[in-house]
Amino acid sequence: MKGDVRPSRMTSLTLGCRYSVRVSPQMANRIVDSARSILNKFIPDIYIYTDHMKGVNSGKSPGFGLSLVAETTNGTFLSAELASNPPGQGTAVLPEDLGRNCARLLLEEIYRGGCVDSTNQSLALLLMTLGQQDVSKVLLGPLSPYTIEFLRHLKSFFQIMFKIETRPCGEELKGGDKVLMTCVGIGFSNLSKTLK
Repeated sequence: MKGDVRPSRMTSLTLGCRYSVRVSPQMANRIVDSARSILNKFIPDIYIYTDHMKGVNSGKSPGFGLSLVAETTNGTFLSAELASNPPGQGTAVLPEDLGRNCARLLLEEIYRGGCVDSTNQSLALLLMTLGQQDVSKVLLGPLSPYTIEFLRHLKSFFQIMFKIETRPCGEELKGGDKVLMTCVGIGFSNLSKTLK
């Protein structure tokens, strides 16, 4: 994570995996078709694989979901995932709605940009915190509420503060506003590691 990494928001490939357990295999086609109806407007090479489990191996709870991953032209992976609600909990979700909503979430992640998607922002910041006692930088999209709370935890546990610089979208940075996060790592090392 050293250096100032600048992501591209152009995607070169979109992959996905649709999964279902204890429901009709026809759900797979309905989810895939609805996700493709949104994503095919932007990029033609979309590969969504299906995984259907039935019988004893599928467990006791019926449901379905979709995971989508987009790779940008510079190698950044951005993801989105949605799953149906368990029976009796919340409102039932149609497969078409789930596919469309998951595709929209992926497009939102692409728009937000950054080197890491919003669900993994906190992991990147934790690795920067535990890293070498040197300056680390990462360019993120707008910070998620979870990441903001995670920064508070990092401050209370490790007494580390990040320098936060906002970068407005412009000619070079497309999509939403970006945030450049900078910190000096604590140099954490494994205490049980033997020295030679």
